[in-house]
Amino acid sequence: MGRGKVQLKRIDDKIRRQVTFSKRRTGLIKKARELSVLCGVDVGLVIFSPKGRLYEFCSGERTYKRLIGATAASIVHR
Repeated sequence: MGRGKVQLKRIDDKIRRQVTFSKRRTGLIKKARELSVLCGVDVGLVIFSPKGRLYEFCSGERTYKRLIGATAASIVHR
């Protein structure tokens, strides 16, 4: 017997939404790290909180430089 399907909808309560964001952010970063280690790939992850705070994960310095370069290039094209 598996887990039930999670219904995706915005969480109205600000405190519950922040708690969920923090837990999910931690889990997502852990999964990104695992993907990098298990598959030997470069992973870059950028997350903005509901308040606009930046969270990031890069599996290595090379990935970080590529991510920053891609971000800078997309800003120039706007």
